[in-house]
Amino acid sequence: MEDTYTILQVIARSWGAMFMLLVFLSVILFTLRPGSRKIHRDTANIPFRYDDKPAPAEAPDMTRQFKEARQ
Repeated sequence: MEDTYTILQVIARSWGAMFMLLVFLSVILFTLRPGSRKIHRDTANIPFRYDDKPAPAEAPDMTRQFKEARQ
């Protein structure tokens, strides 16, 4: 019984490590895919979007709670 448990434990650990490696590589490849450069650049520039002037009162990405907080 204990021998079977040890064998199953070794298999589960190795398959678990393989699964985590595949998930990690998938996330990296998804992030670095060719079409994602524009999305990442736009996301990185969010803090500087209204750097020249204050945001307009009716900014398209503003939710209701932020509109109420500004008034």
